[in-house]
Amino acid sequence: MFSDAQHVVRDWQLDIDVDMVLRGQGADPEVLRQRKPRLIEIAARAAHEGQALIEPAVVYRTVQVEALAHERLTLRGGAHLSGALLSQHLAPAQSITLIVCTIGPALEQRVSMLLRDDPALGFALDGFGSVAVEALGVAICSRLEAQAHEEGQYTSIPLSPGMIGWSVSAGQRQIFSQIDAAPIGMTLNDSAQMIPHKSTSMILGRGPAPFSQGKPCDFCALRGTCRYQDHYALVGDNA
Repeated sequence: MFSDAQHVVRDWQLDIDVDMVLRGQGADPEVLRQRKPRLIEIAARAAHEGQALIEPAVVYRTVQVEALAHERLTLRGGAHLSGALLSQHLAPAQSITLIVCTIGPALEQRVSMLLRDDPALGFALDGFGSVAVEALGVAICSRLEAQAHEEGQYTSIPLSPGMIGWSVSAGQRQIFSQIDAAPIGMTLNDSAQMIPHKSTSMILGRGPAPFSQGKPCDFCALRGTCRYQDHYALVGDNA
């Protein structure tokens, strides 16, 4: 279907600890340890149960860049991506890698059941799922960055739909028009929502010159209110 081969990777080991589960729920681990130790026990249970429910999988495809002008990134074959965020960060790119990640549907299904019968565990398990998706995205970016570094190249920070300058609706449709996510059980619905919901998508630029540095949180619409952005991994700073 596509002129450039895509790859499916399933060999992921995601190590999610109790503190990560709590942050995935928007909580402060240190505060809860002092005030609500029972929630620590629930988070530990979620961390254990969650591992058996996820099936981490990634599909990615690398495409050569032909041109970047007027917030429009033209790819080999004539396809294009557009958005202010892309023109801001991808000027040095000789190629981009389109990436789609998911942990599968089983955890979501379990959360739906638990929210009726055991909401505390359900919320904790949902937090586990959010963190697992984030960790999977970091893992594939780290792997691709290491490959680029070995070849003397640089990578951008990962750019995701919903970041400032690239809307969810436009970005998701652009990515899914250029990558086939069916092999990992993913689809995009009419509202540009990924199914399963515990999924993420992004692009990573690659080229011979350094890209702008930082971390994705710097360009997130929630950067002014998020209390946990310092816990996310710094990516795009290599070579």
